[in-house]
Amino acid sequence: MGSTAPHILLAHPRYLKLKEVAEYSMTRIDSASCLNSYVSVETLLPEKKGLSDSLPEPSEKTAISFQKGDILLGNIRPYLKKIWLSDRDGGTNGDVLVIRIRDVETVTPEYLYYVLSSDSFFHYDVQNSKGAKMPRGDKSSIMEYVVPIPTIAVQNEIVRTLDSFTALTAELTAELTAELTARKIQYEFYRDKLLSFDHLTPEERERSGVRWMTLEELFTFKNGLNKGKEFFGSGTPIVNFKDVYNKNRLTSKDICGKVVVTKSEELRFEVQKGDVFFTRTSETREDIGIASVLVDDVENCVFSGFVLRARPKTNLLLPEYCSYCFASSDVRREIIKSSTYTTRALTSGSALSKIIIPVPNKETQSRIVSNLDKMNILCNNLYSGIPAEIEARRKQYEYYRNKLLSFEEASS
Repeated sequence: MGSTAPHILLAHPRYLKLKEVAEYSMTRIDSASCLNSYVSVETLLPEKKGLSDSLPEPSEKTAISFQKGDILLGNIRPYLKKIWLSDRDGGTNGDVLVIRIRDVETVTPEYLYYVLSSDSFFHYDVQNSKGAKMPRGDKSSIMEYVVPIPTIAVQNEIVRTLDSFTALTAELTAELTAELTARKIQYEFYRDKLLSFDHLTPEERERSGVRWMTLEELFTFKNGLNKGKEFFGSGTPIVNFKDVYNKNRLTSKDICGKVVVTKSEELRFEVQKGDVFFTRTSETREDIGIASVLVDDVENCVFSGFVLRARPKTNLLLPEYCSYCFASSDVRREIIKSSTYTTRALTSGSALSKIIIPVPNKETQSRIVSNLDKMNILCNNLYSGIPAEIEARRKQYEYYRNKLLSFEEASS
């Protein structure tokens, strides 16, 4: 931050209500005139991330006009913190508030944008919003928000400082994200290498005991339990879609769902240690057939109709080996290829039965699992550490922004 922050904090601002320095744009324009610059609340990105690259077509004949330098504020679910400083002229609808400065010699657009993108403002906006399921910001209350107005010179210095800090934060975030992506690619390459036996010599294959078998030879498939919403929330444990989707191994602690079932349903849809579950349906092909293995005994547990249960017919597979094998790129590719897609992606026991996987001897499986477990621990530490570092940088940025915009030293 350098030596500029103390100088800025010692500035003595005026405190004015937003309505004294800005107003809402009420001008209506023909929607046809803003086909390539129409902004809806959906195209404003959450968490102050600006504007989406994909802009929709207007849904009404007229639009509310905005111009370069206006501040566009999402007025539905203000806790999403959708805000954008416009860099162009265009149009929007009533779900987006267009805040226009009355006099740029009093307050600059860039400075006001930083004030209105602060957590302090969004906290105020949320506190004064109306509605439960789909709350909206109260337009009158927003205009009552008190804005510190220092001199233009001080505003420019604050903007310059925050722009610099924003750029540094964005650069660091990009570097950390790239590092996370690189490590993920590295892990997946190593996993796929261990689970692909094509590169082995005949002698190595013989030692590993690998053979290729269909899932039909290894498992029996069954669809899960379907019940109305009123049956969920209490009763017996149930393996749900999210459980399977989120973790490739399930322990008893991971299964939090409950459902009321009859004794007959409990017997027909029971689960046991070693069962493999596949997500049965998905919005996209890429997410279909995600697998998870139950590695604990869970008493009286059943499984949801949104997943398939694959029960081992043999003792050829270690459950932990299954958790990695079904996540490998080769097997995932075959699962996706075998699925169908209309409005949603769908797989079935008959489709999965045709998938072929490598089945080495248990000694080889155990060695693969041990190696991947070790790498998984390292990667998980990284996966949790980097997002934490990104979040720490974000909080640091918010701290300095709030500090610069609060003028605490000036009022003490």
